[in-house]
Amino acid sequence: MFLDKVKITCKAGNGGNGKVHFRREKFVPNGGPEGGDGGQGGSIIFKTTPNMTNLADFRFTKVFKAGNGEDGGNNMCDGKSAPDLTILVPVGTVIKNSATGKVIADLTSANETFVALKGGKGGRGNSKFATATRQAPRYAEMGEQTKSFELILELKTIADVGLIGYPNVGKSSLLKAVSNAKPKIANYHFTTLSPNIGVVKAFDTNMVWADIPGLIEGASDGVGLGHDFLRHIERTRVLIHVIDASGSEGREPYEDYLNINAELEKYSDKVSKIPQVIALNKIDLIDPEIRDEYLADLKKKIGLDKKIFEISAAAFMGLDDLIKCVAQELKKQPELVKMEIEESNIDKRQKKTYEITKLDEGYFEVSGDLIDEIAFNVVLNDYNSFAYFQKRIKDEGIIDALLEAGMQEGDTVKMCQIEFEYLV
Repeated sequence: MFLDKVKITCKAGNGGNGKVHFRREKFVPNGGPEGGDGGQGGSIIFKTTPNMTNLADFRFTKVFKAGNGEDGGNNMCDGKSAPDLTILVPVGTVIKNSATGKVIADLTSANETFVALKGGKGGRGNSKFATATRQAPRYAEMGEQTKSFELILELKTIADVGLIGYPNVGKSSLLKAVSNAKPKIANYHFTTLSPNIGVVKAFDTNMVWADIPGLIEGASDGVGLGHDFLRHIERTRVLIHVIDASGSEGREPYEDYLNINAELEKYSDKVSKIPQVIALNKIDLIDPEIRDEYLADLKKKIGLDKKIFEISAAAFMGLDDLIKCVAQELKKQPELVKMEIEESNIDKRQKKTYEITKLDEGYFEVSGDLIDEIAFNVVLNDYNSFAYFQKRIKDEGIIDALLEAGMQEGDTVKMCQIEFEYLV
């Protein structure tokens, strides 16, 4: 099964918690704190592999979670960090944030890696909070908690040349005739369901050609395969527009040419401007007595300024001239440009933000990432821990902000599960 677009859920690992522990030995009366730090959580990393051609591996596996870091131990032993989770994807995969639809990565080369979500930091053990005046801290930090994110993986085939045209015009036959590809070929009245890729050796260079599944009228509006495969044309730098010059399917060749180009223009202005080389295929099926005059008239309708070649993929007619022209045209085109990254970091852990809300007269609530990070590590029944909490909210400017919001002596302030009365 060919699959080129999936939605998956990813979560980096949480950081391990710091340890509260004190050294207690018979002949060491002043052992002091010795709690270790928590380990780092595993990150989510995407890596391209040339061994994958589509996203079928994600058909049933859609949730990916990295491991959590271990908690800190005694004797200042730090917890073990969790290994990163590497997700293999095919070359040409675009990764988007499902919530915003914005591109966060475009992986266009083999073995390219991208760190999508970083693992949570481990919390510090109580040994890290010991000072000359605070020699026995009875608190430690909790590990950093991570969030789940939905990501969209979208495959855009990486090929130098794309073969476009209606179903059954001979695109697969042409690819098989000029490359090492082995697509299934028969007189089907429907289109290939997945892009076929082959390497074409052209004199002093090699080109990657892709047989793009056949387009039909209305494809740009989602009719038929629609956008599902029009996206694969975006990567190509030259298009070979294959036309059934014999009209063997009962369609008029010139109308086919106009309809396909109209769909490209509707889909994307960028795609419509990709250089085209036109291949009038199946000329061996045209009556030899009228062939020259008929093809001359067809070329005139299309435009004599266009690069047009008469070929027969099945009979291997005119293929060398077509390949040579495509290779020359490809050399004129710029190299592949990656898609613009619209969102560089989806997991923004902004721990400096907070918001003050006046719930009632003399009652304030402070919330936000910074408050979660500070309050989460407070041990209410420990004097040193609560003193550390008071120092942090003062140093971070929260007390000053509350005073500006109208807080007075005796008012109550709520932060997460903590409530306290403000006294001067």
